[in-house]
Amino acid sequence: MLSLTRYLELVKRKKLLPILRIQTTVIRSIEDFMVSHGFVQLMPVLLSTITDPLGPDPGSSVIEVPEIEYYSQRLVLTQSMILHKQIAVAAGLDKIFIFSPNIRLEHEKRKSTGKHLIEFTQMDFEIANATMDDIMNLVEDLIIEVMKNVMKINEEDLKLLNRELKIPRKPFKRYTSHEMVQKYGEDWEFAASLDHSEPFWVTCFKREFYDREDPERPGHYRNYDLIYPEGFGEALSGGEREWEYERIVSRIRRDGLELDRFRIYLEVARMGFLIPSAGAGLGIERFVRFLVGAKHIGDIQLFKRVPGEKILI
Repeated sequence: MLSLTRYLELVKRKKLLPILRIQTTVIRSIEDFMVSHGFVQLMPVLLSTITDPLGPDPGSSVIEVPEIEYYSQRLVLTQSMILHKQIAVAAGLDKIFIFSPNIRLEHEKRKSTGKHLIEFTQMDFEIANATMDDIMNLVEDLIIEVMKNVMKINEEDLKLLNRELKIPRKPFKRYTSHEMVQKYGEDWEFAASLDHSEPFWVTCFKREFYDREDPERPGHYRNYDLIYPEGFGEALSGGEREWEYERIVSRIRRDGLELDRFRIYLEVARMGFLIPSAGAGLGIERFVRFLVGAKHIGDIQLFKRVPGEKILI
């Protein structure tokens, strides 16, 4: 393991300051954009009785969910705030966003992807009665706005990093996951990302129980990922949500999960409080990595949290 002195020497050589200045612009720009579009900002939840199961999501390789016992109550560290977002919307908060720290103890094999961390932040948001088209349009505007701000405010930082950016054109291209598999194979993401020069959407994934299955097309899902170009991969995941109790229970059972793990959430659904909504989570570190052109996402962190690597501090 590195000594602290050696670690600090390496940090000084990594040109972290321009990266962190760009990250500051990203966070501020996102916050300004969301507030200007009528969103209310919530504080993140770190400990909870429920969290995102992250399955059956082929993009997840989480080996365990950290939990603690506090006054005889079992609590888990949140892997995302998706279930909290649905409950918040049910409580009458129509447009919400959160800068949400997430803990996901990924398998060490994820180190080589260049995009995985065990501790990261995403800008999680949800809109009552929204459709996937509403979300995709909003996200495209957000990405373009943030990139414009970075190119203007951080022009000198981008030069220091030898990074040139190009504003993508709306609308972003859209594909289905089936089209991606047909063209690039099962592990399509990296090859497809390399094959594009602008961000693009991929829709219809068999994922967690809360993502809505199209009632008119069983086996098809109203969800989506945004993919960065140039090999940088997934930027954002989201979807329209299931809100009807029986459908949620059926999906949980289909995935082989225990209903009791989601007791409070299911009680809200059973009482008919959940409503249609849609949203997504945008990874902050992944966005910054793309903007600065970093080879590995760990290179943009002051305190690295890379799967399988020893944590120094």
